[in-house]
Amino acid sequence: MTIGYGDQDGYDRTDVAVRDEAHAHDARLRAAGAEMGIAGAAVQVRNHDGVGVTVAHEAFMSSALPVAGFAVIEAATMEEAIQLVSKTPCAVAQGVVEIWPLRESP
Repeated sequence: MTIGYGDQDGYDRTDVAVRDEAHAHDARLRAAGAEMGIAGAAVQVRNHDGVGVTVAHEAFMSSALPVAGFAVIEAATMEEAIQLVSKTPCAVAQGVVEIWPLRESP
């Protein structure tokens, strides 16, 4: 699972050719089966002790850059995952991409 962080200012400062290649790279990842999406507004959901749902229309986590999007990619190793995300828009347009390995739950 990847989380991309970035803002419009960083995107705008990045050379158009670099951005275009990053978007083409995303298209190749999608064609290979990656699930990708642009982040919408966050909603927090709690149901502590199962006694009642509370909802807050705001993000729980905070970062220097806003969350820009998510992807689920398949990679055999962390090194392969790093290589794949290093060419995505958030990585090349002054942002950052986190990789969160997913393991099967018991």
